[in-house]
Amino acid sequence: MPLEIVPFDAARYFTNEDDRAQLMTDAVKTGEAGYIAAAPGTIARARDMTKVAHDAGVTREALYRSLSQDGDPRLSTVLGVLKALGSTLSVPLVRKMRSASR
Repeated sequence: MPLEIVPFDAARYFTNEDDRAQLMTDAVKTGEAGYIAAAPGTIARARDMTKVAHDAGVTREALYRSLSQDGDPRLSTVLGVLKALGSTLSVPLVRKMRSASR
């Protein structure tokens, strides 16, 4: 009997709002554009991509394309998706510690 391999989809594991918020926070902290673009896509798939796309005012297909690891979504798309997900984008101030020698 051949082994059946199915594609991995992280969206299956983000079942509650705390997990989803932690994913977005982690993505933003890394500063990696691909991860930041893909994280809301993962959350949207976990919640219902069709509904999120409708609420964000974009097509489902466009959302899949732009919110992928290789996607390069417009800021308006990201903001629309975050709003549809009940989230906002916040940017905390990062302060570098001064060296002791100064």
